[in-house]
Amino acid sequence: MDRPQKMVCRNVWKLYGPDAKRFLEQHPDPAPETLRDAGMIGAVQAANVEILEGEIFVIMGLSGSGKSTLVRCLSRLVEPTGGEIAFDGEDLLAMSERDLIALRRKKIGMVFQNFALLPHLTVLQNVAFPLDVQGMARREREARAQEMIETVGLKGREDYFPRQLSGGQQQRVGIARSLVVEPEIWFLDEPFSALDPLIRREMQDEFLRLQGLLHKTIVFITHDFDEAIRLADRIAVMKDGRIVQTATPEELVMTPATDYVAEFTKHIPRGKVLSLRSVMSPGAGDGPYAGDLRASDRVADVADRIEAADRPHRVLDEDDTPIGTVDARAVIDVLIGRNRA
Repeated sequence: MDRPQKMVCRNVWKLYGPDAKRFLEQHPDPAPETLRDAGMIGAVQAANVEILEGEIFVIMGLSGSGKSTLVRCLSRLVEPTGGEIAFDGEDLLAMSERDLIALRRKKIGMVFQNFALLPHLTVLQNVAFPLDVQGMARREREARAQEMIETVGLKGREDYFPRQLSGGQQQRVGIARSLVVEPEIWFLDEPFSALDPLIRREMQDEFLRLQGLLHKTIVFITHDFDEAIRLADRIAVMKDGRIVQTATPEELVMTPATDYVAEFTKHIPRGKVLSLRSVMSPGAGDGPYAGDLRASDRVADVADRIEAADRPHRVLDEDDTPIGTVDARAVIDVLIGRNRA
């Protein structure tokens, strides 16, 4: 992905225990038994992350894997015990408290599993609240809040109170509130996990729609691999405080780096993950073709169209350059492979 780096962390640790900072200085890369003997809990261990501008970067793992602690370290809601974190090339850990507060108010948006809406404020007032904190004039902040309310599909509910909204609508208010400051990076920590499955799917659709409009740099935390592969450009898989692999969803499924990652991904239908780029026959002749498809299209999304055609489809890259062909046999191979998994 040829994009500039937005946020980078190098060798980040978060230890809980007595005099953790000094311990880490004396043991720069402690083994699990060393941590245990010292009474330390390694919530995040030697984490290295590069988040690129405009991408959806998913951090996933089971409960207790350290994913939420890591994202809080990236925003300095939790102070790392050691390591380096840079935001747009600036040392985040060297920032004063005042500069850090200004950064959070103007450049960082956050959404958590708990909607954390203010119950005594209306939808409009909740969304405008961060701008009120910044000292923006009422007319201007309410105008901007109104625009964001319409963006997330809540027009007509500006005067509702949180108790009058469904769970999905409340989460939309939380999303609008986090976006109203026009953040440069957006942290979302399991924002949909408290929602019913149908509403959760709708919110994922809404999330992708918003990203198509706004093109934010996003760090998204989840324990749900189906959700991760649907949303992510790249995924970092965590286990016991460590990142065990960072890759595209396709790379995680096809070339897992560890047995843990392989176990995580083995039941995922390949058609949901594999793109046409992975299954096409390279090179495009003169045709005739049944039509054109994108190399980035997921096999499952276009399988019916390919299988119904009596000729191959041509596969185009991002620049509309023909790079290959795909036919029903290639799709069937993927789907059969999925069913045997």
